[in-house]
Amino acid sequence: MINKTTNYAFTIIVPLYNEEANILSLEKAFNSFIPSSLYKTCVLFVNDGSKDKSEKLLSDICSRNEHFFYINFVKNCGLSAAIKAGIDNIFSDYVGYIDADLQTSPEDFNLLLKDINNYELVMGIRANRKDSSFKNLQSKIANGFRRMMTNDGVEDTGCPLKVINTEYAKRVPFFTGMHRFLPALIQLQNGRVKQIPVRHFPRTAGVSKFHLGNRLIAPFVDCFGYRWMKKRYYNYQIGTNNLEK
Repeated sequence: MINKTTNYAFTIIVPLYNEEANILSLEKAFNSFIPSSLYKTCVLFVNDGSKDKSEKLLSDICSRNEHFFYINFVKNCGLSAAIKAGIDNIFSDYVGYIDADLQTSPEDFNLLLKDINNYELVMGIRANRKDSSFKNLQSKIANGFRRMMTNDGVEDTGCPLKVINTEYAKRVPFFTGMHRFLPALIQLQNGRVKQIPVRHFPRTAGVSKFHLGNRLIAPFVDCFGYRWMKKRYYNYQIGTNNLEK
């Protein structure tokens, strides 16, 4: 069903789970970015079944900001499901994604948007990461193994700052862990991917939802699932038809 996002050229999806401490900061950050965005922009918050006050706070900020919208899950389903639900429910030309922890800045979307007409996915690379050495090591290992298994050539697939052509985003197959393979899944559609350095900041509020299991072990397992799917993926294109009125 077409909704209010059709009035915008760019929708930013913000998945969140128990991020009550960050929601007012998100409001401030997006209100600062939207007037300066290269495209007419709205924000879609996807509340992944939060158990804190996130739902109430989202309702409050969306009621006082005309460019803010929200979806509330009935129960927690995970990051990939939240991103996919956002993609399924937007109708702007382009769709972006950013984490609710504000370790990347909405302002840096303009660095990506300036190239989106020439690529199907433009994504960030976290420069001068402000995470712990152990967390950075885990990401380095996981990224290296993923590149070997997918051959996507992407340096930092975990960077939570991406802009995608919506037509391509809506064709991405859904599965748990999908968010780690967005560049590879766009490339399966013969889409072009560009990487651009963006700023990275330490988390100042809330608690990270990532740990050794979902940062290192799960990506290893998911890579084998991706390889299985890649061999069976069929990228068809329709020529002529008589369906349109």
